[in-house]
Amino acid sequence: MFRSMLRGKTILLRSAVNEQSPVIEIRNLHKAYGQLEVLKGVDITAHAGDVVSLIGSSGSGKSTLLRCCNLLEDSQQGDILFKGEPVSWKGKALSRQPADAKQVLRIRTNLSMVFQQFNLWAHMTILQNVMEAPVTVLGRDRDEVEATARKHLEKVGIVDKCDAYPAQLSGGQQQRAAIARGLCMEPEALLFDEPTSALDPELEQEVIKVIKDLAAEGRTMLIVTHDMKLAADVSDHVVFLHQGLIEEEGSPADLFGAPKSERLQGFLRSTTHA
Repeated sequence: MFRSMLRGKTILLRSAVNEQSPVIEIRNLHKAYGQLEVLKGVDITAHAGDVVSLIGSSGSGKSTLLRCCNLLEDSQQGDILFKGEPVSWKGKALSRQPADAKQVLRIRTNLSMVFQQFNLWAHMTILQNVMEAPVTVLGRDRDEVEATARKHLEKVGIVDKCDAYPAQLSGGQQQRAAIARGLCMEPEALLFDEPTSALDPELEQEVIKVIKDLAAEGRTMLIVTHDMKLAADVSDHVVFLHQGLIEEEGSPADLFGAPKSERLQGFLRSTTHA
């Protein structure tokens, strides 16, 4: 119901790669800040072309999970695999950290993160913002990167803002620039952390349209969102986190149409009436 018309291309893409390792696989992940345990054993899988949305109330652990996936946060237990390659660790418990800096860089450059607050460099133009990481981190040819950057800025509808600075753009335009920046890394997957929560409703729709277009292309995405309609419209799989555990997961039709957990039922009622 939610995806049959929109994601026909994705279904074909996934059928061609279903024998391969998932792009992202998280097994029994635990994360604590001191004595506060935020994730208590979480499993997430995203194959090529999958869109997985993480929903839940504030403090449920969904943004922390995304940051652990991209190795921006160190987890204390469990496995993180990228295309079948496990992250190597050293140390244990609160002292655990990745053991291979080159591996971390490789994984991060293949899992582009789009943050809630855009995180654009104020002193750079939009074009410079989008080009910076491929040129300085990946060492790609500047002229080739510029052509790619302009292509992605056109994709998100702001190629006319190439020479503008972030402060001259609306919030929606800045977030679309952040998405173009992520795409310019040519990643295996995009990770969205509440991409629309800092925007007013009109500007929010600009960003939602871009995310829907990316889903229609068959992009692999993990999306932390408060927007239940967005999760229903673009997801293949929805995960409801509650107090650091997966309370319920499944297709959008099942979770939003026939939720089994009382906690999920209450959460959906509260978001519907918000």
